[in-house]
Amino acid sequence: MLKRLLFLLLILPALLAGKAQRPNIVFMFTDDHSPLAISAYGSKINKTPHMDRIAREGMRFDNCLVTNSICGPSRAVILTGKYSHLNGFLTNGNRFDGEQQNFAKILQKSGYQTAMIGKWHLKSQPTGFDYSEVLIGQGPYYNPPMLKNGERTQHTGYTTDIITDLALDWLDKGRDQKKPFMLMYQHKAPHRNWQPGPKHLTMYDGITIPEPDSLFDDYSGRGTAARTQRMEIKRDLSPNDLKLNAPRNLTPEQLKLWNAAYGPKNEAFKKANLQGDDLIRWKYQRYIKDYLRCVASVDDNIGRILDYLDANDLTSNTLVIYSSDQGWFLGENGWFDKRWFYEYSLRMPLIARWPGVIRPGSTNSDMVSNVDFAPTFLDVAGVAKKIPTDFQGRSFLPQFKGETPDDWRKSFYYHYYEFPGAHSVRRHYGVRTETHKLIRFYGIDEWELYDLKADPTERTSRYGDPKYAEITAKLKKELTRLQKELKVPEDTRPIQRRKPAPKNKKS
Repeated sequence: MLKRLLFLLLILPALLAGKAQRPNIVFMFTDDHSPLAISAYGSKINKTPHMDRIAREGMRFDNCLVTNSICGPSRAVILTGKYSHLNGFLTNGNRFDGEQQNFAKILQKSGYQTAMIGKWHLKSQPTGFDYSEVLIGQGPYYNPPMLKNGERTQHTGYTTDIITDLALDWLDKGRDQKKPFMLMYQHKAPHRNWQPGPKHLTMYDGITIPEPDSLFDDYSGRGTAARTQRMEIKRDLSPNDLKLNAPRNLTPEQLKLWNAAYGPKNEAFKKANLQGDDLIRWKYQRYIKDYLRCVASVDDNIGRILDYLDANDLTSNTLVIYSSDQGWFLGENGWFDKRWFYEYSLRMPLIARWPGVIRPGSTNSDMVSNVDFAPTFLDVAGVAKKIPTDFQGRSFLPQFKGETPDDWRKSFYYHYYEFPGAHSVRRHYGVRTETHKLIRFYGIDEWELYDLKADPTERTSRYGDPKYAEITAKLKKELTRLQKELKVPEDTRPIQRRKPAPKNKKS
């Protein structure tokens, strides 16, 4: 009896300290950031030293997949741990039902302080957060109006910097420092139309960014859907995208800097009078440089957050996660944007650092997903028992520890709903394994099959090829199984044809 009492006396301080030291969570999130524009993922076109630091001191996930590759739906999935058809947010035109359960509400009730700062993009007001200050809708790159706990505020400056200023202010002064916290720190960048910040307006000037091999793809190996989209660099970038027009909401000082950066470049373009492939190459360079300039601002500001954690003795007990709401086309297949079940659109960046739990410099290749984020956050916070039974994702806390459960998923279900809509990507669903992918564009009843080992960039569909008949049959069976398991209803929404968008002016 005495030995047991002495043992309890010895471990009690540690137990109490453990309870008081539940890990903080900083969830860093951007919009439309391709992993191929992160040097930790082997980028050949830019450097991201602060994102790289998270990967170097933590884990890089190489197979993080989005359930529905579009901004609002991805965010709704992350909050709810449910696919779009169950959380009710199928397309960007929907309004998120904030009355439903989300992981932030559960953390709140479990003693965490919660904050949501930056891009929200779900139309309804944030719920489950002690503090929120969010962009209104998409939000501008400069001088954004925001909603602070539902009340309108106005800021002057570059939005990426402002969001970071607000996050640092909350970390420093706005939270109860006796409680663990969960901060959702979410950027607009690098979303279209890629307006760089003042510090990066001339970054990459005089440099030629390498073109992707498929910049001039003719989609001959794909079906109707690929040939009827509206997201081609050669045709669908607007004058505003290409910075032939200055933003309308700049202050006089901001406009002066903007004109100094873009005026000479635009004059040189006009004099060059480019045509054909040369014009496409110029558009690609203008697009990709502005995109990367926006990424550079994000990376700089992530460095500010990491520095704050270091300076305030928070690093050792804080899980830091960096991700983006989906993948993105950086000129591959001649495209910009996302939406597709194709790999460049499907794969999300995901890097995480948690000292003492995640081994520095480690990598993971398991199929994880944004539907797994909510249960993971709850598991990390020590409230795994409170994970709702209707969550459709699973915690990847074991992966943080270098372990893969024996029953981890070997296949993944995807479903995109927004057609008609921006960029005219057809509605489709499909199943992906480590080696193959089957897609059904159900509005036009066309199928595509890709061999991801032999054709990793998915240039040639093998659907209908007798050599792939067996794998096609297996994937169709698996697709049906997943739809049943995930309770996916038939999409019976009518396809209402919209008037074609006016053609862009020649640029």
